[in-house]
Amino acid sequence: MSQEQPRKPEDQTEAVTYGDVFPGVQGGELADKVVAPKDTAIMQEAENAVLGKTIKGGAAATLQAAAKQNEKAGVVGPDDMNANIVTGDEGVSVKEADLPGRRIITESIAGQGSDSNTRNVDHEKQRKIYELVEAVGRYSQRAPLAAPNTIQAGGAGGQITIGEALEATALTAGQKPVEWSDAAAIQAAEVRATGRTNIVPGGVAAAAQSAATLNARATKDEEKTKLADILADATSKLPADKPATRRDAEGVTGAEMRNDPFLTTHPTGVAASVAAAARLNQINSNEMPK
Repeated sequence: MSQEQPRKPEDQTEAVTYGDVFPGVQGGELADKVVAPKDTAIMQEAENAVLGKTIKGGAAATLQAAAKQNEKAGVVGPDDMNANIVTGDEGVSVKEADLPGRRIITESIAGQGSDSNTRNVDHEKQRKIYELVEAVGRYSQRAPLAAPNTIQAGGAGGQITIGEALEATALTAGQKPVEWSDAAAIQAAEVRATGRTNIVPGGVAAAAQSAATLNARATKDEEKTKLADILADATSKLPADKPATRRDAEGVTGAEMRNDPFLTTHPTGVAASVAAAARLNQINSNEMPK
């Protein structure tokens, strides 16, 4: 059935569909289709043709993880593919555009699930992220969100954004498998950064939800998607961003705690990074000339 839609047995609960891994296709024709191995190969070829490589956290990487689980569960064979992925006018699409200081990548499958990533090389941003990574280490124990007097701000640069705090998490807790508490915290962070109430298609929250869904079904840690896979280029996947505040930190912390079975936050996870960013921003604001 290599040119047909792989069938999902009625009693098979482990089959991963496009709707599971790409929330943006919900309600569309693609949503209930099972992810097949050849779909992954086609998307990898498209990414390589346009970008010269497959991108971490991109559509090909997401499809590969899902197809692996489906093949392991016996839902699909190694040569199976979805016919509408390679036929018709839409198929698989990867587009790239360069703007001043920014690279925009857009991926779509059968005309659905648009995934827009902006990649920005910014040395000032990198400096702030590494400053934040050091701060997360200092704040790794529970502490109030107000900034203690004993803590020194690491420079007089600009305010640290929520997106930069997410990227710092890729360094402080990058090898942690994505869990529902992480996905909830990332979604809360994205909502506060963008000002939107809905998840951004192809954004960090959508990727985190897909990863949490897949990880819950994986049996080995090495098969699970890690935070670094999702958050390494977080700022490029946010259509808008803003400096982290105490209120943002409280919202992200609450989301992570509510979705953790022990009602706690990871000491160097998403909530910890946003809280540390909020503290540093408060310190830097207090030190700025009036």
